[in-house]
Amino acid sequence: MKAAVLILSDKGSKGERVDTSGPALAKWLSAKGAEIVQTALIPDEADQIESVLKEWADSGAFDLIITCGGTGVSPRDVTPDATMRILDREIPGLGEEMRRASFAITPHALLSRAVAGIRNSTMIVNLPGSPKGAIENLAAIWSAIPHGVAKMKGDPADCAETATEVRS
Repeated sequence: MKAAVLILSDKGSKGERVDTSGPALAKWLSAKGAEIVQTALIPDEADQIESVLKEWADSGAFDLIITCGGTGVSPRDVTPDATMRILDREIPGLGEEMRRASFAITPHALLSRAVAGIRNSTMIVNLPGSPKGAIENLAAIWSAIPHGVAKMKGDPADCAETATEVRS
């Protein structure tokens, strides 16, 4: 699976904060067998987020794009809004499961607006900005990601058999 990681951080993009989320996500994804093809760090600007997501998803170079940051309720948290504007189809269960799993750790999870979906043949998943939160959220949904990517790419295998294998 070819993946890209897009970090959204005003301070990080200005060099005022060292990004630790991007390297943590790249390491975690690599350990799961994903090939990290591209990474970028940009400010929390909706137009820039939309532009990068469209460019990456439309390139066909990635199966999965992970965004990290900007999923909360502060005025600068615009990642889900930008993501929704460029998606062809939403995958609501991924965001729902991230919030459910995170709520067991912190009640602040209920404030997450993270979304996931598909543009062309690329899955896009929003994660929170902290390394801990990003990894916890990705871990909560990872068991569905490889299957989702395969189905999105046209895998004709019967889902019932795959679901049995995953749950075993």
